[in-house]
Amino acid sequence: MTDMADAKKEEADYKRVHSFPLIRHTDMPEEMRVETMELCVTACEKFATNNESAAKMIKESMDKKFGSSWHVVIGEGFGFEVTHEVKNLLYMFFGGSLASGRPRRGGDLCTLWLWEGV
Repeated sequence: MTDMADAKKEEADYKRVHSFPLIRHTDMPEEMRVETMELCVTACEKFATNNESAAKMIKESMDKKFGSSWHVVIGEGFGFEVTHEVKNLLYMFFGGSLASGRPRRGGDLCTLWLWEGV
């Protein structure tokens, strides 16, 4: 019985810790970073089960706000290299228990890359 309670507590702690965006790397100016991070969180919450729609929403908003040629990749378990304009890169994680109470694909973290191409 204790093992079951400990497992539930660990899961609750995991979701609480990962219910906010975690920026891994960025070179964006502060104002742009905050605005972009809020946009990414909104899109990921709105399209919690559809990464393609979330990426499309982010790209269209970034193209409109900061000019065209933005690229967005959202998903789990991938890797790649990018060439980007200086001061236009954001690499973050988001997931766990969302504000709406729905876990993102079983509580897994979502990796999000956003950059303006060269």
